[in-house]
Amino acid sequence: MPVPSSAPTEHQLLRDTVRQKIHAAIMDGTLEPGERLNDDELIAWLGVSRTPIREALSQLARAGLIEMAPNRYTRITTPDPEAVIEALQTLGVLFGGVVRLAVPRLSKSSRKKILAALDTTIAELTAHDVRAVNTDALGVFALYVAECGNADLQRVCADAMDGLAFRLRLPNLDELVDWDRMTEDFRRLRTATENGDNIAAELATEAIHQLPGEKH
Repeated sequence: MPVPSSAPTEHQLLRDTVRQKIHAAIMDGTLEPGERLNDDELIAWLGVSRTPIREALSQLARAGLIEMAPNRYTRITTPDPEAVIEALQTLGVLFGGVVRLAVPRLSKSSRKKILAALDTTIAELTAHDVRAVNTDALGVFALYVAECGNADLQRVCADAMDGLAFRLRLPNLDELVDWDRMTEDFRRLRTATENGDNIAAELATEAIHQLPGEKH
Protein backbone atom coordinates (compact mmCIF):
# COMPACT_ATOMS: atom_id res chain seq x y z
CA MET A 1 0.00 0.00 0.00
CA PRO A 2 1.23 3.55 -0.58
CA VAL A 3 2.85 5.13 2.43
CA PRO A 4 1.37 8.56 3.35
CA SER A 5 3.87 11.36 3.31
CA SER A 6 4.46 13.09 6.63
CA ALA A 7 5.69 16.25 4.93
CA PRO A 8 3.25 19.19 5.17
CA THR A 9 1.46 20.05 1.94
CA GLU A 10 1.57 23.47 0.35
CA HIS A 11 -2.02 23.96 1.50
CA GLN A 12 -1.11 23.18 5.12
CA LEU A 13 1.86 25.51 5.01
CA LEU A 14 -0.32 28.30 3.63
CA ARG A 15 -2.91 27.77 6.37
CA ASP A 16 -0.20 27.85 9.05
CA THR A 17 1.32 31.03 7.61
CA VAL A 18 -2.10 32.71 7.64
CA ARG A 19 -2.73 31.55 11.22
CA GLN A 20 0.63 32.90 12.37
CA LYS A 21 -0.01 36.32 10.80
CA ILE A 22 -3.47 36.68 12.29
CA HIS A 23 -2.21 35.34 15.64
CA ALA A 24 0.58 37.93 15.70
CA ALA A 25 -1.85 40.74 14.86
CA ILE A 26 -4.10 39.70 17.74
CA MET A 27 -1.32 39.36 20.28
CA ASP A 28 0.34 42.69 19.41
CA GLY A 29 -2.97 44.56 19.48
CA THR A 30 -3.25 45.33 15.76
CA LEU A 31 -6.53 43.43 15.83
CA GLU A 32 -8.40 44.56 18.92
CA PRO A 33 -10.82 42.67 21.20
CA GLY A 34 -14.31 42.63 19.74
CA GLU A 35 -13.15 43.61 16.25
CA ARG A 36 -15.05 41.82 13.51
CA LEU A 37 -13.14 40.01 10.81
CA ASN A 38 -14.35 40.24 7.24
CA ASP A 39 -13.33 37.53 4.78
CA ASP A 40 -12.84 39.92 1.86
CA GLU A 41 -10.65 42.24 3.95
CA LEU A 42 -8.58 39.30 5.17
CA ILE A 43 -8.17 38.03 1.60
CA ALA A 44 -6.95 41.48 0.52
CA TRP A 45 -4.57 41.74 3.47
CA LEU A 46 -3.14 38.22 3.35
CA GLY A 47 -3.25 37.68 -0.42
CA VAL A 48 -4.65 34.14 -0.19
CA SER A 49 -7.93 32.42 -0.90
CA ARG A 50 -10.84 32.05 1.51
CA THR A 51 -10.18 28.37 2.39
CA PRO A 52 -6.85 28.68 4.26
CA ILE A 53 -8.18 31.79 6.00
CA ARG A 54 -11.26 29.98 7.31
CA GLU A 55 -9.17 27.02 8.42
CA ALA A 56 -6.74 29.33 10.23
CA LEU A 57 -9.62 31.16 11.91
CA SER A 58 -11.07 27.85 13.09
CA GLN A 59 -7.74 26.95 14.69
CA LEU A 60 -7.56 30.33 16.41
CA ALA A 61 -11.13 29.88 17.64
CA ARG A 62 -10.17 26.57 19.24
CA ALA A 63 -7.31 28.38 20.95
CA GLY A 64 -9.77 30.93 22.35
CA LEU A 65 -8.50 33.96 20.43
CA ILE A 66 -11.47 34.24 18.07
CA GLU A 67 -15.23 33.84 18.51
CA MET A 68 -17.25 32.47 15.59
CA ALA A 69 -21.02 32.25 15.09
CA PRO A 70 -22.00 30.80 11.69
CA ASN A 71 -23.68 33.36 9.41
CA ARG A 72 -23.47 35.97 12.17
CA TYR A 73 -19.93 37.04 13.00
CA THR A 74 -16.27 36.20 13.30
CA ARG A 75 -14.57 38.48 15.81
CA ILE A 76 -11.62 38.80 18.14
CA THR A 77 -12.45 37.47 21.59
CA THR A 78 -13.28 40.09 24.20
CA PRO A 79 -11.81 39.20 27.61
CA ASP A 80 -14.45 38.70 30.31
CA PRO A 81 -13.60 39.96 33.82
CA GLU A 82 -15.55 37.06 35.33
CA ALA A 83 -13.26 34.56 33.56
CA VAL A 84 -9.99 36.01 34.89
CA ILE A 85 -9.55 33.69 37.88
CA GLU A 86 -10.37 30.55 35.91
CA ALA A 87 -7.90 31.51 33.18
CA LEU A 88 -5.21 32.32 35.74
CA GLN A 89 -5.72 29.05 37.57
CA THR A 90 -5.58 27.01 34.37
CA LEU A 91 -2.30 28.66 33.46
CA GLY A 92 -1.10 28.03 37.01
CA VAL A 93 -1.72 24.29 36.74
CA LEU A 94 0.34 24.20 33.53
CA PHE A 95 3.09 26.59 34.56
CA GLY A 96 3.55 25.13 38.04
CA GLY A 97 4.65 21.83 36.54
CA VAL A 98 6.71 23.58 33.88
CA VAL A 99 8.64 25.59 36.46
CA ARG A 100 9.23 22.55 38.67
CA LEU A 101 10.78 20.72 35.71
CA ALA A 102 12.68 23.68 34.27
CA VAL A 103 14.47 25.18 37.28
CA PRO A 104 16.85 22.24 37.92
CA ARG A 105 17.72 22.14 34.22
CA LEU A 106 18.65 25.79 33.76
CA SER A 107 22.09 26.58 32.44
CA LYS A 108 23.85 29.65 33.77
CA SER A 109 22.92 31.67 30.69
CA SER A 110 19.28 30.50 30.71
CA ARG A 111 18.92 31.31 34.40
CA LYS A 112 20.37 34.77 33.79
CA LYS A 113 17.92 35.37 30.94
CA ILE A 114 14.92 34.31 33.03
CA LEU A 115 16.03 36.40 36.02
CA ALA A 116 16.33 39.45 33.77
CA ALA A 117 12.84 38.85 32.41
CA LEU A 118 11.51 38.47 35.96
CA ASP A 119 13.18 41.73 36.96
CA THR A 120 11.41 43.49 34.10
CA THR A 121 8.01 42.06 35.05
CA ILE A 122 8.50 42.84 38.75
CA ALA A 123 9.34 46.45 37.86
CA GLU A 124 6.18 46.64 35.72
CA LEU A 125 4.09 45.16 38.53
CA THR A 126 5.52 47.68 40.98
CA ALA A 127 4.67 50.50 38.56
CA HIS A 128 1.15 49.09 37.99
CA ASP A 129 1.88 48.97 34.26
CA VAL A 130 -0.94 46.54 33.53
CA ARG A 131 -0.53 46.58 29.76
CA ALA A 132 3.16 45.64 29.98
CA VAL A 133 2.53 42.94 32.58
CA ASN A 134 -0.15 41.41 30.36
CA THR A 135 2.49 40.89 27.68
CA ASP A 136 5.72 40.33 29.57
CA ALA A 137 4.50 37.95 32.29
CA LEU A 138 3.50 35.43 29.62
CA GLY A 139 6.94 35.88 28.08
CA VAL A 140 8.57 34.97 31.40
CA PHE A 141 6.74 31.67 31.61
CA ALA A 142 7.37 30.95 27.94
CA LEU A 143 11.08 30.93 28.86
CA TYR A 144 10.45 28.29 31.50
CA VAL A 145 8.41 26.27 29.00
CA ALA A 146 11.31 26.29 26.56
CA GLU A 147 13.62 24.92 29.28
CA CYS A 148 11.36 22.29 30.87
CA GLY A 149 12.60 19.41 28.73
CA ASN A 150 9.16 17.80 28.37
CA ALA A 151 8.00 17.84 24.75
CA ASP A 152 4.42 16.78 25.58
CA LEU A 153 4.04 19.56 28.12
CA GLN A 154 5.56 22.05 25.70
CA ARG A 155 2.97 21.09 23.07
CA VAL A 156 0.10 21.44 25.55
CA CYS A 157 1.37 24.87 26.60
CA ALA A 158 1.82 25.98 22.99
CA ASP A 159 -1.80 25.06 22.26
CA ALA A 160 -3.30 26.65 25.37
CA MET A 161 -1.21 29.47 26.78
CA ASP A 162 -1.91 32.28 24.30
CA GLY A 163 -5.67 31.85 24.39
CA LEU A 164 -5.71 31.74 28.17
CA ALA A 165 -3.34 34.67 28.56
CA PHE A 166 -5.41 36.71 26.11
CA ARG A 167 -8.38 36.33 28.46
CA LEU A 168 -6.36 38.24 31.06
CA ARG A 169 -5.75 41.27 28.84
CA LEU A 170 -7.98 43.64 30.75
CA PRO A 171 -6.95 47.23 31.48
CA ASN A 172 -8.18 46.88 35.07
CA LEU A 173 -6.54 43.52 35.80
CA ASP A 174 -4.86 45.09 38.84
CA GLU A 175 -8.35 45.63 40.31
CA LEU A 176 -9.45 42.04 39.73
CA VAL A 177 -6.59 40.31 41.58
CA ASP A 178 -4.48 41.09 44.64
CA TRP A 179 -1.80 43.03 42.75
CA ASP A 180 0.51 43.53 45.72
CA ARG A 181 0.37 39.81 46.56
CA MET A 182 1.08 38.92 42.96
CA THR A 183 4.08 41.25 42.95
CA GLU A 184 5.45 39.59 46.07
CA ASP A 185 4.87 36.13 44.59
CA PHE A 186 6.85 37.10 41.50
CA ARG A 187 9.69 38.14 43.80
CA ARG A 188 9.48 34.74 45.49
CA LEU A 189 9.64 33.08 42.08
CA ARG A 190 12.74 35.07 41.23
CA THR A 191 14.50 34.12 44.48
CA ALA A 192 13.62 30.45 44.09
CA THR A 193 14.80 30.40 40.47
CA GLU A 194 18.06 32.09 41.38
CA ASN A 195 18.61 29.56 44.20
CA GLY A 196 17.65 26.57 42.05
CA ASP A 197 14.78 25.65 44.41
CA ASN A 198 12.23 24.17 42.04
CA ILE A 199 9.64 23.35 44.73
CA ALA A 200 9.59 26.91 46.04
CA ALA A 201 9.47 28.15 42.44
CA GLU A 202 6.49 25.91 41.72
CA LEU A 203 4.63 27.13 44.81
CA ALA A 204 5.30 30.76 43.90
CA THR A 205 4.07 30.15 40.36
CA GLU A 206 0.87 28.57 41.64
CA ALA A 207 0.34 31.48 44.03
CA ILE A 208 0.85 33.99 41.19
CA HIS A 209 -1.94 32.22 39.34
CA GLN A 210 -4.39 32.23 42.25
CA LEU A 211 -4.24 28.54 43.03
CA PRO A 212 -5.23 27.90 46.66
CA GLY A 213 -2.65 26.59 49.10
CA GLU A 214 0.38 27.64 51.10
CA LYS A 215 1.90 30.89 49.93
CA HIS A 216 4.84 31.19 52.30
